[in-house]
Amino acid sequence: MLIFEKGREGRSLSILPECDVPVTMPEEGSQRKRSLHLPQMSENDISRHYTETAKMAYGVNDGFYPLGSCTMKYNPKINEDTSSLPGFTQIHPLQPEHTVQGCLEVLKTAEQYLCEITGMDRMTFQPAAGAHGEFVGLLLMKAYHESRDDKKRTKIIVPDSAHGTNPASASMVGFSVVCIPSSEDGGVDLEALRKAVGEDTAGLMLTNPNTLGLFDKNILEITKIIHDAGGLAYYDGANLNAVMGMVRPGDMGFDVVHLNLHKTFSTPHGGGGPGSGPVGCKSFLAEFLPGDLTEKEGRYLLKNPPHSMGRVKSFYGNFLTVVRATTYLLMLGKEGVPEASQHAVLNANYMMAKLKDIYDMAYPGLCMHEFVMSLAMLKKETGVSAMDIAKGFLDHGIHPPTMYFPLIVPEALMAEPTETESKETLDHAISVFRSLYETAKSDPETLHQAPIRTPVTRLDEVRAARNPILKYDFSDKETDKDDTGN
Repeated sequence: MLIFEKGREGRSLSILPECDVPVTMPEEGSQRKRSLHLPQMSENDISRHYTETAKMAYGVNDGFYPLGSCTMKYNPKINEDTSSLPGFTQIHPLQPEHTVQGCLEVLKTAEQYLCEITGMDRMTFQPAAGAHGEFVGLLLMKAYHESRDDKKRTKIIVPDSAHGTNPASASMVGFSVVCIPSSEDGGVDLEALRKAVGEDTAGLMLTNPNTLGLFDKNILEITKIIHDAGGLAYYDGANLNAVMGMVRPGDMGFDVVHLNLHKTFSTPHGGGGPGSGPVGCKSFLAEFLPGDLTEKEGRYLLKNPPHSMGRVKSFYGNFLTVVRATTYLLMLGKEGVPEASQHAVLNANYMMAKLKDIYDMAYPGLCMHEFVMSLAMLKKETGVSAMDIAKGFLDHGIHPPTMYFPLIVPEALMAEPTETESKETLDHAISVFRSLYETAKSDPETLHQAPIRTPVTRLDEVRAARNPILKYDFSDKETDKDDTGN
């Protein structure tokens, strides 16, 4: 039940103090024609409503969250403690630089650490999320080509296994997108890539390991093909959690990289933000970065690069998210960063090894941080789809894996267990995978109806997508009357 339906006329509460300043109303023509639709409730009722609603939410603190390509891992609480320190929270972005030296030191420290991990030379923290980082990285590439008066470079190459934001970001910057197929082993088809490049190639967007959970063995040849054609190589950092501390995008030949602090570096993920998608680049591109880069000249200063694209977000990005990520890196240390990625790969391969006897793996052999199953044969034999299996997970108190992605795998389920999950948690998830498979064989109708033990059971998702209800309907409610009672 929505909170609007719980209100009762005459009920009230005293949470806010009385207004102690004069009340000034807008001009009559700018005032509302009817009162706000606010429920009248007691404090007790409101507290219970939101407590009940919170219990229906699900996150990494509630249980296993194996969402593929998203790295939904546990966020250490020390990150929150650090980001809550008054010296970080009780500041203003317009303060003079000499009054926020500690904050600027955090930005510079984070830049140095992340540049070391990625093999980049400079980094901006202005982008608010991963897709925003893609947009900024592509603007860097565009600025570089235009600075050389090389305006014929209008095309960005994207593999068919890419994240959907890659072609969208390229289009937003004004590039046209060239999609190339994957090879039989799940990597980039080198022959198709060679045919696609030319004088109009601005660059390539790629994540490695890719969305199939595979490290492309031809990565050095791929970036060389792009560079030989005069293009730039862009690294989508969504899957960096699998390789941080082990290999660096800069050493693979990438010129630009965006990171997801809310994935790889253990800051809050989802719920609308605040996220952070910092962008790093090689030194020859640094002159085009967004403004307000942190420099140390005796004390910390903020400076604009000589040919900066300007700000892409107000002030300096979501600063407290950077504080969280820096705390995480300080806690891990030089030894802990590669250990985290090693355990992420170990956990994924453990789960895959325990399931490959009954589930068809899209690409056999070792995976990296995630693996992809194809349920095409299971659906053909039982009628149970990847959607049905995913819904079945909800009845076991586990968030489903990613389904129907990557698009090149029929009836795909993609799971990423992350390094923060214990063997006991993985074993439980494996047992649920196997139980759902057996149910698909013996009683497929049960999975067609799943979930049945959740607050909301199976939804008509097609109807919800085509006819969404985006606002509450007050048309038949007493509160819809205007101030005159009409």
